[in-house]
Amino acid sequence: MTWRPQYRSSKFRHVFGKAATKESCYDGVPITRSVQDNNFCAANPRFLAVITECAGGGAFLVLSVHHTGKVDPHHPRVSGHRGNVLDIKWNPFNDYCIASCSEDAMVKVWDIPPHGVLKNITVPWKELQGHSRRVGLIEWHPTANNILFSTAYDYKVMIWNLDCPEQVIKNPVRTISHHTDVILSMSFNTDGSLIATTCKDKIVRLMEPRSGSLLQEANCKTHKASKVLILGNLKMLLTSGTSRWNHRQIALWDLDDLSVPLLEENLDGSSGVLFPFYDPDTHMLYLAGKGDGNIRYYEISSEKPYIHYLTEYRSHLPQKGMGVMPKRGLDVSSCEVFRFYKLVTIKSLIEPLSMIVPRRSESYQEDIYPMTAGNKPALSAEEWLSGINKGPVLMSLKPGSQVAESYSELSKGVGNSLDSRRSHSRPGMLQLAYIQNQLGGKDGKQDNGLAEDDRSRMAVSNGEDLGLCSPPRTENELRLKFHKQQEEIRRLRELLNQRDVRIKQLELEIKNIKNSQPPS
Repeated sequence: MTWRPQYRSSKFRHVFGKAATKESCYDGVPITRSVQDNNFCAANPRFLAVITECAGGGAFLVLSVHHTGKVDPHHPRVSGHRGNVLDIKWNPFNDYCIASCSEDAMVKVWDIPPHGVLKNITVPWKELQGHSRRVGLIEWHPTANNILFSTAYDYKVMIWNLDCPEQVIKNPVRTISHHTDVILSMSFNTDGSLIATTCKDKIVRLMEPRSGSLLQEANCKTHKASKVLILGNLKMLLTSGTSRWNHRQIALWDLDDLSVPLLEENLDGSSGVLFPFYDPDTHMLYLAGKGDGNIRYYEISSEKPYIHYLTEYRSHLPQKGMGVMPKRGLDVSSCEVFRFYKLVTIKSLIEPLSMIVPRRSESYQEDIYPMTAGNKPALSAEEWLSGINKGPVLMSLKPGSQVAESYSELSKGVGNSLDSRRSHSRPGMLQLAYIQNQLGGKDGKQDNGLAEDDRSRMAVSNGEDLGLCSPPRTENELRLKFHKQQEEIRRLRELLNQRDVRIKQLELEIKNIKNSQPPS
């Protein structure tokens, strides 16, 4: 009997990294020289924020994601901190809200104008005062609205409720004090009912955030963890750090038993911190080392051997930090499954890097884009604090299926509702009165409906906002804009044809219902 190698089927075996062209990068950005082991960059479908180097206090830059090319050295900044900014995070449910923490022991939450930062912003929306030493990390709760976590060099984790009228908040709703040294990273499970932290004392802690109770500790002598991720849909926990011999290493743990790691894997002998990024939709793990030019990626499974190496992206430009675009901001037409924003300090450059699944078809690929976490909170802050747990509100990335609309706009009623979902019921199941109402309002609302559908398609397909687009500067940019415009015209024509067919169907249905009714 001949030996046959065991091949493992995977849709992501041939994923490759595609760096943006020079015209699509952000050039001339004075990236911070801080030695903190953070990402220094945050992205959402509208804005890109990056911590910058400046004299006298701390500041960060907020750019439109479409404002590529050379950045004005005098571009306005968000500059309200008295010390260096150490971390920034966008609110997952509000694309115009960003939190920052600094060496001045403050956490500040900022409102960004819809058309970007046109002048220096120095007054925050909320100011959180509670830590006694510099604040190194902040994280938003994944499902509850306006709940923010912060950790500082006073070894404390503080939980803040921003749903209060005060502009300055001095008392957190909960303070967790189980740590004996500086906290290096923290991560939530899917519904935010558990939080895991790594600490300089080499202990990985799993806690219940509302009560602050310590559930489990992992103290492995062969693995010194620096970063942690909860792989929520697999009930596993992943840490990156170093081995006893100072080799860079990743370890996989069972979330129900942290006594012994399920797997330890040595990578190399470099000294840079490993930043892990996990995509729960594709089960892919990305490892980017600080100071490295390469990014390794793996596929995680719930069965042995758990971690399956795919390949790596290689570049000669070292990264200082990495920003990640949320899934709702990806370009699904090019089969993009992940996007990094790579900070290249030696060139003052931010380079977008897309992870792409090679497919020949240009249609929407449902198998690589399952329902994903959207931008609507599942809970209010009060509901979460009262003890309720809920998973994230899911959305589809299929163009035209659901609109990626900012929660702040929905709650404030800004603009029109861009819900592009259509009823797929058979016409025979509709009531006559409803059909007549549909036909009665079709003439007056057809143009508005087209415009709304047009905007919704653009928002879902690539997160582009026409109000934030900068005019084309080069011939290539002009050509790209032209092709996009032609594609949009084609979509509008298809939409018009669909509307005409729908109107005819409704008219026929009215006739059928009237004919089937007995004469009175």
